[in-house]
Amino acid sequence: MTIENLQTICHQLPGVTEDIKLGEHLCFTVGGKSFLFTYPGGVPPSASFKVPDEDFEEVSSMEGLEPQPYIARYKWVLARDISSLTKKEWEFYIKQSYQLIAAKLPAKIRKSIGL
Repeated sequence: MTIENLQTICHQLPGVTEDIKLGEHLCFTVGGKSFLFTYPGGVPPSASFKVPDEDFEEVSSMEGLEPQPYIARYKWVLARDISSLTKKEWEFYIKQSYQLIAAKLPAKIRKSIGL
């Protein structure tokens, strides 16, 4: 997997924008709220995504994944190497994270991006 693969997956979802945050993290947002943080400058590149509360323990204990430092309490998981997940797994986790974040957006914003 590459950062470009993750970008392609993200941009297939409605209303997605990308931005540089925290100095060097490429972040993907919906309605101004982040659903995927990547660190393309890392060796290897890494990425973080949100999971449902009830899945956090299981997902964050999978091989290659761990609780995201500082924001694990919000159920964010870190893949220290984006290659630790397959394309199919990335598609699932990115879409799930997107849906979790989009569901909390105000109705007016959801409607404006076609959700």
